[in-house]
Amino acid sequence: MAKVISTLFIAADGVAEIDPDWHFPYFDENMGRAVSEDYDTADVLLIGRETYDSFAGAWPDRENAGGDDAPFAKQLGDTRKVVVSRQPLEFSWRNSELIDGPLVEAVTALKGAPDVRGILIPGSISVVQQLLAAGLVDELRLLVHPVAARKGRRLFDDGDAPYHLAVTATETFPTGVIRVIYSPAKEPAPAGYDEVKNHVPDGK
Repeated sequence: MAKVISTLFIAADGVAEIDPDWHFPYFDENMGRAVSEDYDTADVLLIGRETYDSFAGAWPDRENAGGDDAPFAKQLGDTRKVVVSRQPLEFSWRNSELIDGPLVEAVTALKGAPDVRGILIPGSISVVQQLLAAGLVDELRLLVHPVAARKGRRLFDDGDAPYHLAVTATETFPTGVIRVIYSPAKEPAPAGYDEVKNHVPDGK
């Protein structure tokens, strides 16, 4: 079964809506390598309408321009792109299609499709939030920037229950960006002060 992986640039205060002013100063070759590794996990990109419009408005032109980023632009163009939108779309970017049916049901079907190796969600905060709530995200890959953005949409919105996560990998870049890879985890056993008081500093 294919993995669903979310990859996000995120500020230290949880803001995942990118502002170029706090994002690009931290983008270096290490972050570029991490992004490349994330995209190499998948043969399907699952993206929301806003992310699609942003990508489709930039990457085809970059591919045609033949600059340093043209190979990555071609990789994006060649990859199957499934777009989450409630409205019909006319696609100008190759290998793009509208999601087939409700999000949770469609992603469940994609995960089980024999011809799908991996599904990557770049950005697309609302899509990630819905799939986290449905338990369909297998990995959450965050590039945590050493800045408190203080405005913008956060990844984890208000809800009734916490998400428990296991850290499977971490890496710190010279810029101060921390790459953290999480996977879903079981809720730990209940505990209160009586269970942890033996770990309190002894005051010496």
